[in-house]
Amino acid sequence: MHFSSTIDYPADVEAVAAMLADPEFVARKAAATGALESHEEVVRDGEAFTVTTRLKLPTTMVPAKFRSLVGEAIEVVLIEAWAAPAANRSRSSTLSLDIHGVPVRVSGTQHLAASGAGTTETYDGEVKASIPLFGRPIEQAAVDTVGQVVDVERRIGLEYLTAR
Repeated sequence: MHFSSTIDYPADVEAVAAMLADPEFVARKAAATGALESHEEVVRDGEAFTVTTRLKLPTTMVPAKFRSLVGEAIEVVLIEAWAAPAANRSRSSTLSLDIHGVPVRVSGTQHLAASGAGTTETYDGEVKASIPLFGRPIEQAAVDTVGQVVDVERRIGLEYLTAR
């Protein structure tokens, strides 16, 4: 199932990329998701960087009818691999989200581009659930959760940029 979302930030691409690579921002974003535990790692390679976020989340993010399938908490690994800036200073990444013990995979891209006086971050991707009979409703629940996570990033990002 396809997902797409955007966030508009009142800062230039370089400032938004620096925010996304800041371990403090990544930790604040993880905490705002309601994570029971989190571990964040940012690895730089020149101007490129990879953010790996490991979360233990309560199953309150999972629709009630599927909670018995996942237990009391779910472990999630999100990897965002950002390339160095393009000639026009835009940035792109690949993202993957793995939910341990659940046959659901999320993969996609992120893109940062100048937009008016700020930057637009665009998410685009696919959710695949390989569960007979329940795949489609689980994919929809995962897409809804991606939307909630993007909303958290928007809120935390705007707070972060305003404080700078």
